[in-house]
Amino acid sequence: MSSDKHSQMRYSGPATTPRIGLLHHLGFGNLGDEATLDAVLRNVRSRWPHAEIIAFSMNPSDTETRHGITSYALRPCWRSHPVASTPRPSPSKVKNQIKQRLREYRALRALLRGIKTITVRLPLAFFRELSFLAESFSIVRGIDLLVVSGGGQLLDSWGGTWAFPYTLFRWVWLAKLARVKCYFINVGAGPLDRSLSKWFVKRSLGAAEYISFRDGDSRDLVQRIGFRGNSEVSVDSAYSFDLSGRYSPAARAGQESIVGLSPMAYCDPRHYWDKNQSAYEGYMRKLASFGAWLVQNQHGLNIFSTETSFDAHAIEDLTKTLSADIDRGGADSVVVHPVTNFSDLVSAICASDYVVTSRYHGVVWAHLLNKPVLAISHHRKVATLMNDLGLSEYCVDIRTFDLDLLTHAFTRLIENRDAVKARMADEACRYEKALTIQFDRLFPREAIAKG
Repeated sequence: MSSDKHSQMRYSGPATTPRIGLLHHLGFGNLGDEATLDAVLRNVRSRWPHAEIIAFSMNPSDTETRHGITSYALRPCWRSHPVASTPRPSPSKVKNQIKQRLREYRALRALLRGIKTITVRLPLAFFRELSFLAESFSIVRGIDLLVVSGGGQLLDSWGGTWAFPYTLFRWVWLAKLARVKCYFINVGAGPLDRSLSKWFVKRSLGAAEYISFRDGDSRDLVQRIGFRGNSEVSVDSAYSFDLSGRYSPAARAGQESIVGLSPMAYCDPRHYWDKNQSAYEGYMRKLASFGAWLVQNQHGLNIFSTETSFDAHAIEDLTKTLSADIDRGGADSVVVHPVTNFSDLVSAICASDYVVTSRYHGVVWAHLLNKPVLAISHHRKVATLMNDLGLSEYCVDIRTFDLDLLTHAFTRLIENRDAVKARMADEACRYEKALTIQFDRLFPREAIAKG
């Protein structure tokens, strides 16, 4: 952990009831993101128990249910969620006939689309944005501090410039206009490829009173795009969870070791930002071959994910491919562990002796629960975390790994199991202490007590 000097929050409102807004792109099943928000929420409440805390998320109803705090939509499109079963009105017969005729005249159809965009869609979007900004400003004026609460926030791979980068810019500058302080706490950065995305990110960070990144690579990236302000490097806020002694491994018959295998929807055209069916199928085949190798070598498989929506298809595809690679007797060694919440996730990992995962927070949870972990890295952040933990030899690249590389790394992990567990325990303790110091400084108890 490295840091530059930052001032503590100078709270000027009612001393016993600070009002805080937590901003995070979450709400659709990524339990790692949910945990980082929960970690910040817990850390604030433990120091400022009377604080009034709200959230800004992609799915306010889900956030309210999971975290028990009033929540608001980050973007206009998320103010309400359509019911999947609601039937769409069918177009009129005349409208269908017009569309059918226009298919014969491509140039005219393109011209009409352009006219509709300029005369209808853009004005509607403009006025909808103005309305949303006015509503959001009235909410922001009611808080004392806006906290961008960790996770991979500084990126443009999901949705482009007008998704994450503009959303952050919008809220940070609304806070600036309302004279509300803003903290970025332990955020991740990248990919950031578009020029306007970089501008939005630089301006957002430049307006904040405090900034910390969850790894050095994230800070290096924002510095390369031109950000020159003060910042710190810490760790992911989820490392503040104390899971020691809270969960016990599930009882099981026999002595075989259980490997927790956690796939993700990498390049799945149904879900992933980089849509590549061939890459997705190759990843599934290699993961299934590895699963079959584990079963053949007397390991049980416990299949789960740290993400509850996108990865459901990956688990389904993996189990189908795996069933074709193992005999009927081996199928008894394969269990799919359903995960819908944090408790389910911890139970799945506790039921495993080793964890093989592709997601960043899969590594984090394995680390916190002291399970030797092998990472199949789909993003720089995963490889960076494994390197920071001193476990880079147990990390392979999702784009280039093969069965031999994976089995060799896993065999080494088994051979060095005790040393790996000891190292993980030491690092987890160090990370937790660093986060305690960080949150004590950002939310000092005496700032409330003196009021």
